[in-house]
Amino acid sequence: MKLNSGQLPWKGSLPNPPSYPALDGDITCDCLIVGGGMGGAMAAYRMSLGGADTVLIDKRAIGTGSSHANTGLLQIANDKSLTACINTFGEENGVLFYKLCRQGIRRILELPEQLRIDPQIIGRSSLLYASTPEDVPALRQEHSNLVAHGFDSDFWEQDKISAHYSFTKPAALYSRGDAETNPFRTVHSLIDKARSNGVRIYEHTRARHYEYSADGVGCITDKGRIFAKNVIFSMGYETQEMKKDRGAELINTYAIMTKPIKNFPKWHENSLIWETARPYLYFRTTPDGRIIAGGKDEQLTDPEQREIRVLSQGRRLLEELEALFPEIHGIEAEYSWGAVFGSTRDGLPYMGPHPEYPHCYFIEGYGGNGTVYSMIAAELLADTIAGNYRRELELFSLTRTSKPNPSPAIRA
Repeated sequence: MKLNSGQLPWKGSLPNPPSYPALDGDITCDCLIVGGGMGGAMAAYRMSLGGADTVLIDKRAIGTGSSHANTGLLQIANDKSLTACINTFGEENGVLFYKLCRQGIRRILELPEQLRIDPQIIGRSSLLYASTPEDVPALRQEHSNLVAHGFDSDFWEQDKISAHYSFTKPAALYSRGDAETNPFRTVHSLIDKARSNGVRIYEHTRARHYEYSADGVGCITDKGRIFAKNVIFSMGYETQEMKKDRGAELINTYAIMTKPIKNFPKWHENSLIWETARPYLYFRTTPDGRIIAGGKDEQLTDPEQREIRVLSQGRRLLEELEALFPEIHGIEAEYSWGAVFGSTRDGLPYMGPHPEYPHCYFIEGYGGNGTVYSMIAAELLADTIAGNYRRELELFSLTRTSKPNPSPAIRA
């Protein structure tokens, strides 16, 4: 699957990333991780902390799949609001989901002190604005639910928005506890640290075939065989080529990164910005004075068609950015790209075991909060593989067909 099109922005931020050999020979391990993107990196790092004998393989170079197109927004709030989660899954499970996301971001914000390569993870607040006046009542209800369940969020009226930004909107929620990151550096910093903790890393190593037995899984590659007691599949959207999840949908999404801006617009605390409309637009700043804008999602097309759409959708994103911040009219995009993006129909990611794949676990962080989901999955799966089953995984079951129903005793 061709995951990305256009000019991707992150690789130049780490000019000489660590490299790793291809597998050549037969090896054994306690846990094999398939995929060297964000989910695999999080899992490898977390498994290394527990001392498990772990191997990670990727058919590409590390961090050059979907994670290379990631725009690096990390939020507690999700594509599906807390209100909608409560209505769909019940109050306990809806709140549990949001609390797991908050816990995941807190874990991510702790990473820079633990890693050898700076992942450029920065704490941020978020502004969620009402796209139309008709969205204001739902935004008020969302604020009420967030505050009632202990989330740090303020309701802003129109005049407060215009006092802090170059634009005005009918209303907004200003929430704290979010973050931004450089995804390419984050993936490499996690895997570098995992390797220093004993995880064996192999790039350009394609898994050709799997053999399942009572004792574990055999992974056949081009030049060797890996026998693992457990396997974590973290292959992103390409998981759908291995097993089709009926509740998953793949689409195209687009993003731009501007050239550095000398006279930055009025932008309170360099917050993350997004909107209530679906599909939504989103915006963030970078430490070197650029702006990232993303959105304009559309149905998945063939890769050649997406290459053409990158140019037109990039121009539309630039127009949206200039409309929001008129004082930067005339800015240029240095990078424009498109990528495959996955979501689920019920708004929850997939993570955990699957009955058709013994000794195997999956990380499918589908949705706009994939990096946070990867941290959640890494925590839950590492504990489960170590023998401490985490019942929260039932919330994200790969075989769910109705409302998730984990034990009432679960708390984030």
